[in-house]
Amino acid sequence: MPFYHKLGKIPHKRHTQFKKPDGSLYYEQLFGTIGFDGMSTNMYHEHRPTQVKEIRKQYHVAPKIAKANHIQSYRFHGFKVPQIDDYLESRKTVLTNSDCNIILAAPKQSTKDYFYKNTDADELIFIHRGAGKLRTHLGNLDFKYGDYLLIPRGIIYKIDFDSEDNRLFIVESRRPIYTPKRYRNWFGQLLEHSPFCERDLRQPQELETHNEKGDFVMKVKKQDDIFEMVYASHPFDVVGYDGYNYPYAFSIHDFEPITGRVHQPPPVHQTFETDAFVVCSFVPRLYDYHPEAIPAPYNHSNIDSDEVLYYVDGDFMSRNDIDAGHISLHPAGIPHGPHPGATERSIGKVKTDELAVMVDTFKPLQITEDALKIADEDYFKSWLE
Repeated sequence: MPFYHKLGKIPHKRHTQFKKPDGSLYYEQLFGTIGFDGMSTNMYHEHRPTQVKEIRKQYHVAPKIAKANHIQSYRFHGFKVPQIDDYLESRKTVLTNSDCNIILAAPKQSTKDYFYKNTDADELIFIHRGAGKLRTHLGNLDFKYGDYLLIPRGIIYKIDFDSEDNRLFIVESRRPIYTPKRYRNWFGQLLEHSPFCERDLRQPQELETHNEKGDFVMKVKKQDDIFEMVYASHPFDVVGYDGYNYPYAFSIHDFEPITGRVHQPPPVHQTFETDAFVVCSFVPRLYDYHPEAIPAPYNHSNIDSDEVLYYVDGDFMSRNDIDAGHISLHPAGIPHGPHPGATERSIGKVKTDELAVMVDTFKPLQITEDALKIADEDYFKSWLE
């Protein structure tokens, strides 16, 4: 849950006259969610943010479903997703349901000739490879390996990459993404036992304000279509704002693991939540310290959730033949656990250096055609002795 933030110039009171040096008015815009009941931000523009000159084209980008119903466990080779110049074209949805899309992307170039706005979903972008700057109409954020970028729906943005070697793991959420409730007190402050705190959340500090008129292309995603619109003024013309609805960054390296005498369940790794899925961070940590502890996870059936694990780096103790960029999918109701030999190997180990991102969804995930192109169809047999 972001906390109150203000940047740039704002008037003393909301919805009052805020004048430019020449006496004309700045244009106020309320950027709010959940029908004026959710988080919101008040921003002030150099120009009216409503000036659309042209709608050039509309095209469909919904993923093509290959398997709508299945009980098979899968492994996907994420680094086999092709590198593509354009940021939006590089995004390949591999798993999907009515609440979220799980996407892999390997863009080679920065977004240069257009701005992007997703009106369907919040976006959580995990930076596996690459570094650069997220540029938005509410300020800029530098990013690097291991960062989560939380971009609420409706944010206008570009991404500048420092090189062509970029690998992104993206979750599009049709529900708002928050920090877990159990980590916060009545007032929203993160509690002492939370694995991160407010100082770990990086807010925009650099506001990029342009006062230009012309033809500015914005690609807007709405109901799985992209609309290419032309605006009459630069989308980054905000002189100031305040509120709770803005992009922010959090590094997986700032997540402080919760450990115990015996193996802890996945919720101790939880980092973000919606009412439809959770996101967890597995980070380097000490193993369980009971004298007879088994560090490897126990076999379990998550009856209500599909489990997706994106392997980032390190030694993945509970799995055989797993590498960085792989994704495992374990469907709801089907038991899974350590691969043969992993339990025995784990005994006596004192720590792990693994990095991984997990997404547990409360509705079944469908497998797309793009996913099958990088799938290991025999992964479900990997527990056979």
